Amino acid sequence: QAQLAESGGGLVQPGGSLRLSCAASGIRFSSYTMGWYRQASGKQRELVATITNNYITNYSDSVKCRFTIPRDNGKNMGYLHMNSLQPEDTAVYYCKVSGSILNWWGQGTQVTVSS
Repeated sequence: QAQLAESGGGLVQPGGSLRLSCAASGIRFSSYTMGWYRQASGKQRELVATITNNYITNYSDSVKCRFTIPRDNGKNMGYLHMNSLQPEDTAVYYCKVSGSILNWWGQGTQVTVSS
């Protein structure tokens, strides 16, 4: 049974950093693209960043140069390293693993940026 579990969210002050983790199980993780998405209260879910199985990355303009999306296929883990966090980064962050046909989502982890 495929599962994704995010962790690492929390409360951070503006300008701070957080590291999110996504643990994949029951999935051939190394074969798929992994992505992070976020959904702020009252807004639609949006793409944050993706990394393909060939380590090609893509970032939304709003996080470029502040966030990175490494992955460790040997551990079936994906990460989102977030720096210079701002209040507008406050949202529930979701991990997604996607193939040509199937997609899997995690349950989300809350990130709150506030002083």
